[in-house]
Amino acid sequence: MDSPTASTPAPPPTTHAPGAPGAPVPGSGRERVTVPAVRARKRRDGADPIVMVTAYDEPGARIADGAGVDVILVGDSVANNVLGYDDTLHVTIDDMARHTAAVGRARPRALVLGDLPWMSYHLTVEEAVASAAALVRAGAGAVKLEGGPARARVIGAIVDAEIPVMGHLGLTPQSVLAMGGYRVQGRDVDAARALVDAARRLEEAGCFAVVLEGVPDVVAAEITARLSIPTIGIGAGPHCDGQVLVFHDLLGLGAGPVPKFVRPYANLAEVATAAVAAYAADVRAGAFPGDAETYHGSPELRAALGPAPG
Repeated sequence: MDSPTASTPAPPPTTHAPGAPGAPVPGSGRERVTVPAVRARKRRDGADPIVMVTAYDEPGARIADGAGVDVILVGDSVANNVLGYDDTLHVTIDDMARHTAAVGRARPRALVLGDLPWMSYHLTVEEAVASAAALVRAGAGAVKLEGGPARARVIGAIVDAEIPVMGHLGLTPQSVLAMGGYRVQGRDVDAARALVDAARRLEEAGCFAVVLEGVPDVVAAEITARLSIPTIGIGAGPHCDGQVLVFHDLLGLGAGPVPKFVRPYANLAEVATAAVAAYAADVRAGAFPGDAETYHGSPELRAALGPAPG
């Protein structure tokens, strides 16, 4: 992997294996987004902001990629948004590999980023590398993990295994029990300075980018200015090098109130509920299925079986 201070990606190869990072997406003529390309996306150097969206399955990945996002995060937030848990602590590496594989089957142009779940990288370095490898084998082009300097050794080991790593600081949902809830981090000077130092340490450990979640805008701006790798914000203000939102939040598919940092761009839950209600009404009224939705038997078959009942 490039050194932490690299600011430009390596020149792309002239040929690509089918399906490899940088290869044209079949039928699209578009090149896949690579880790070096993401790493080079600093807004202060004139780059466009990075757009990252979560997706947990093939249809979600197909929609996100069709919209032109740069990175698809297969987030451990699948626990909350798909599996019905109250937090992200209940998903396993097997769950994440399964959902990463589903996203990969969409063959997206976007970089697929697999989220390492709680307790998949906390016990031993060997287990952390094996967990990261499981997500790569499932279809990820890089992995993400939460935590500050305490994760530096693990990050270095995964990077040494040639697996790119994105860090995650601030409000880290896997630490919800230790934090006492989902609370904005870095509100006082000491905590803010600790986050700035932690971000620097993650860059030194080999991360190619860092997610900043639930931190004051001035803290995110300071971290973004100090790092040579891009920052991707979620509830971290407008000064990061990119932004990420959860698929279900931005499309209005979630339950309950959305966080302050979310801007819903649609209310698909309302549209979907209305569609299912219309279907139910048609079934109860005998209006579905109609002729257009029915496979009709031949006259000979009708004659052999007799008149239809009713």
